[in-house]
Amino acid sequence: MIYGKMWLVVKPSVGVPLIIAAVAVASFSVHLAILNNTTWVKAFLNGNADKVAVTAPAASK
Repeated sequence: MIYGKMWLVVKPSVGVPLIIAAVAVASFSVHLAILNNTTWVKAFLNGNADKVAVTAPAASK
């Protein structure tokens, strides 16, 4: 384990919930930023997304 000595300073009963909480907060903030800074995500989540055009595959040589 790379950070094995960390658990000599921080108890796992404190460190593990802090790590999980930090990951949850980071994930929530990224999703919130994507939701607020794009227009198509809101439309997609509300069911108002435009229909996707299907194109033919490119011809191979």
